[in-house]
Amino acid sequence: MENSNNITEFVFGGLLPNQKGKVTCFVLFLLCYLAILPGNLLILTTIRNSHLIQQPMYVFLSSLSTTDLCLTSTVAPKMIAGLLVERKTISYNSCMVQLFGAHFFSNAKIFILVAMAYDRYVAICKPLHYLMVMSRQTCHTLVLVSFVGAFVHSIVQIFIMVQLPFCGPNQIDHYFCDVLPPLKLVCTETYFVNVSIITSTGVLSLLTFFALIVSYLITLSVLRKHSTEGRHKALSTCGSHITVVLMFFLPLILTYIPLGDSVSEDKVFALFYTIIVPMFNPFIYTVRYTDMKNAMRKVWCTKVLTERK
Repeated sequence: MENSNNITEFVFGGLLPNQKGKVTCFVLFLLCYLAILPGNLLILTTIRNSHLIQQPMYVFLSSLSTTDLCLTSTVAPKMIAGLLVERKTISYNSCMVQLFGAHFFSNAKIFILVAMAYDRYVAICKPLHYLMVMSRQTCHTLVLVSFVGAFVHSIVQIFIMVQLPFCGPNQIDHYFCDVLPPLKLVCTETYFVNVSIITSTGVLSLLTFFALIVSYLITLSVLRKHSTEGRHKALSTCGSHITVVLMFFLPLILTYIPLGDSVSEDKVFALFYTIIVPMFNPFIYTVRYTDMKNAMRKVWCTKVLTERK
């Protein structure tokens, strides 16, 4: 990645402004990361080794777990390691790669959440047409479109960033390379760049969030016609989706549609959608989904029995 300026590396300000509590935070976030890895791998392994892989909802859920794993792995290791060192640096090229990865996986997650909402809408509002509409080919196409859309968005962000002149200083008041924090280091007018980024990421996230909420409200309104048992099962499924949507989108929107100029708040919001939400997703989907719990027992009990034999 060629850059036409004299900046070869950036220095992160880090998650905490001072040395107090850094060891505690190191242990805490290391444990979070170590919970995210097996939690999401458990979902992936269970789905791929059970009958659940035949169901559209679980095809999307496995893709969601993949994006969570990759998004957190793009950000967390560098942030956790930075808590133990005085000077937290990253090369210009590595910064651009991290920026691309963070946007690629977070946007892929946005599109997959939209696909999951569409799946629930068809399942509840058009149950007789569900198998025809949500065919295996349709599911794979939606997943592919999600990743292609995320790739296009991320390439645009990178193209914008590599055109900008960074003349110094090189201190980024953040713990990973996002788009907005480095813009404060650019030695030229960035008003239109800020507007384009807020529009492409912030407004898009906001509109997608409202569209998802409306779709779930429509879906839930249809549930009144269902039986008590069917309503309870559908509410459990939709409740999990809505919880994940709220936890992921609200911090994302508050990060990219700034209501003030508080960097510390932006770092907290980013912490939610890069680490906290990916850690809770496995618990939300395994505890609330009876099919998932049954599949986990079957897959892992079979493996234990096989190993013993």
